[in-house]
Amino acid sequence: MSSPQDLPALGIDIGGTKVAGGVVAPDGTITDTARRATPGTSVRATEDAIAAVVEELAERHGGPLVGVGVGAAGWFDRTGDTVLFSPHLAWRNQPLRQDLGRRLQRPLWVGNDADAAAWAEYRYGAARGSDLAVMITLGTGIGGGMVIDGRLQRGAHGVAGEWGHMRVVPDGRLCACGNRGCWEQYASGNALGLTAREVATSSPAAAALLLERVGGRAERLTGEDVATAAKAGDPLALELLAEVGTWLGQGIADMAAILDPDVVVIGGGVSVLGEMVLGPARERLERALPGRGFRPGPTVVAAQLGAQAGLVGAADLVRRAVAEGTA
Repeated sequence: MSSPQDLPALGIDIGGTKVAGGVVAPDGTITDTARRATPGTSVRATEDAIAAVVEELAERHGGPLVGVGVGAAGWFDRTGDTVLFSPHLAWRNQPLRQDLGRRLQRPLWVGNDADAAAWAEYRYGAARGSDLAVMITLGTGIGGGMVIDGRLQRGAHGVAGEWGHMRVVPDGRLCACGNRGCWEQYASGNALGLTAREVATSSPAAAALLLERVGGRAERLTGEDVATAAKAGDPLALELLAEVGTWLGQGIADMAAILDPDVVVIGGGVSVLGEMVLGPARERLERALPGRGFRPGPTVVAAQLGAQAGLVGAADLVRRAVAEGTA
């Protein structure tokens, strides 16, 4: 008889625009995928989309599946049963595990998508073998997760890993969380676009190449525009990316003072820019690490699993939960 560790599982990654699912083998390989649009304004319709992806994949797979792991953008309670808040979906204090368990009738793990991605990198990717791994997801904002001694850490209230809301600039830029000066206002995709718009508005001549991309309309510049220009060698775009990398390195240095991780894995959309961001981040970390010269700092590496990390991690977490009797 097969043990849970020998069976494939379904992983579901819920974002603001899509529900992506996959059949994930025990070695982390994805053998089949499916997706649906995310109807973010309706709780019931979102759950319908999740159920549809699960049913499609299970029917095509045909064989036994250990369970379903679901990672979603949002704040979960300590148990993972309830979504306290989701910025892009309609969930507010929603008993998601109970609702989906009733619908799916399968063993279930539910939690934050960045936690699931962190677990995937620990199990199969850039953080394998780490004693204390931190993952930072750089996208629109900054999120992440943490694995210590082989256990995913959710925090006392379930919302650990919201690194983006560390305050790095007193009375700095206003953040959507309600505070000012949060890290993600300086080291994220949104921050990259915001800085580009500020420079293009105050110094159009310096930003001439960037402005050509948006018809001279500074307010249309996005982080993606800057990234594309940087790949083409635009000096200003490269400088703006280096600034984001420097802020990233400063934040990692601050985290190292508290957590002392051996590895920091950088994932999310901005991470695909590689050394244009990671190089300046490492340089800043080396200069800003508390006790530098007398202690080792963390290794900073790019994530290996890309956009599929969330569903891979969620699948492995339900496999682990079944083995431990907690699913």
